[in-house]
Amino acid sequence: MKRGVLRLALSLALIGSGALTASTARAAVPGECFEGPVLSGARTLYCIPAEGWNGEVVAYAHGYVPPMAPLDYHGLVMADGTYLPDLVQSLGYAFATTSYRRNGLAVLEGVEDVRNLIDAFPSAFDRAYVTGPSEGGLVTAILAEDELGTQRFDGALSLCGPIGSFRRQLNFWGDFRVLFDSFFPGALPPSPISIPPTVIAQWETTYAPSIAALLSARPLATAQLISTSKAPIDIADPATAVNTTLGLLWYNVFATNDGITQLGGNPFDNQSRFYHGSFNDIALNKKVQRFSASPIALASVAHYETSGTPTIPLVTMHTLGDEIIPSWHQSLYQVKLLSHGEFGTIQIPIPRYGHCNFTTAEVLVAFNLMVLQTTGEALAQVPAAYDVASTRSEIERAAAEFAARDVEP
Repeated sequence: MKRGVLRLALSLALIGSGALTASTARAAVPGECFEGPVLSGARTLYCIPAEGWNGEVVAYAHGYVPPMAPLDYHGLVMADGTYLPDLVQSLGYAFATTSYRRNGLAVLEGVEDVRNLIDAFPSAFDRAYVTGPSEGGLVTAILAEDELGTQRFDGALSLCGPIGSFRRQLNFWGDFRVLFDSFFPGALPPSPISIPPTVIAQWETTYAPSIAALLSARPLATAQLISTSKAPIDIADPATAVNTTLGLLWYNVFATNDGITQLGGNPFDNQSRFYHGSFNDIALNKKVQRFSASPIALASVAHYETSGTPTIPLVTMHTLGDEIIPSWHQSLYQVKLLSHGEFGTIQIPIPRYGHCNFTTAEVLVAFNLMVLQTTGEALAQVPAAYDVASTRSEIERAAAEFAARDVEP
C-alpha cells in the first residue's frame, strides 16, 4: 500500500505542476439554468454559459437524501456558499444535474439517471465529465468503470464516496449502532435493523438532543464507543465525538429501513466480529447484539461494488477524518486498482476532519487534475477568488506525508 500511495502522490505532484493559477482573465458568463425533461421519473437541470462556453459539460451526481424527502436538486451550494452551477459555468463548462428518480439508497438508479441526463443534453458538446460527493461519489466511480461498455464520459472526479467496499461501509454503520446500544442502552429503540417511524419523525426534536446530552454526561462511555468503533474524530477537538456519533446514528435512523427494502433484506453481519478497544472487551463482545446478513441482501450488495477498472481518467479525493464514509475506502480502492494493473488513477488525501469537508479551491485543484488527465491541458481560467496555487502545494505536501506512513484499511 505504501508504495502505491507514494506513486500516486508523486503523480499528483507531477500532474499538478501544470499551470493551475488563479486567472484575472474574463471568466465565462453563467447562463440561466432551466429544467429539462423528466426522465424515468427523475428531474433534470441544465445550465449553459451565456458567453464563453468551451463546448464541454460537467454532470453532477448528488449525495444521499432521506427517502421521505421530495425529489429535488441537492448539493448545489458548497460549504463556503459558492453556487456550484455558477462556479462550473465560470470555468467555461456547461452544468447538468438530476434529482434521481428516487431518494434513499439510489446508487444504481443514480447511475442510470446520470447516463440519461447526459444523453438528453439539449446541445451538441465535445466532452462530458462526471463528478459527485458521498453517494454521488460511488455513482461517479461506477460510471467511470462503465461495466456496460457504453461510456458517455471522458473523465470522472469521485469525492468522499464508499468506493472501496460498499459491504464494508454498511457494516461500519451497523457496527457503530450496535456498539452505541451497548454503551448507551435504551437511548434508542432496541433493533438497529428496524427503525420505528416515531424515531425518524422525532430524531431532530427529541432523540438527537437527548443523545448529545448523554454523550457529554458520560465521557468514558463515549470514549469507548469511539475507540471500539474506530469512528474518526478530530483529536484536537474532543467535542467532535458528539458530531461523529450523531452523524453515524442519523444514517442508521434514516437509511436503514429503506436500505433493507431496496436490498431485499438485512445486509449487516457481525456474527464473527470481535470488537476491541473498550475497558473490558470480553464483556463487551458477550453483550453486543449479533446479526446475520440475508443472502439475498448480500447478493444485491454485490451490484454496488466497484471493480477497480476505470475506463476513463479518474481522480478520487477524501478527507482523512471523514466520520461518515471513512478514508480507508481510498486504500481499498487502490488495492482493486493495483490488482488490475491500473496505475493512472490519482487519489488525493485531505488531512481534515469531516465528511466531504473540502474547500472550493481543493475541489478546483482536483477537477483540474481530472481535466489534465483527460485533455493534457490545465483549466483555461480559474476565478481569482480561490488561491488554487497554494492549495495545490498543500495537497502535494499532504499526499507526500500520507505516502510516508503505513496506512492499512
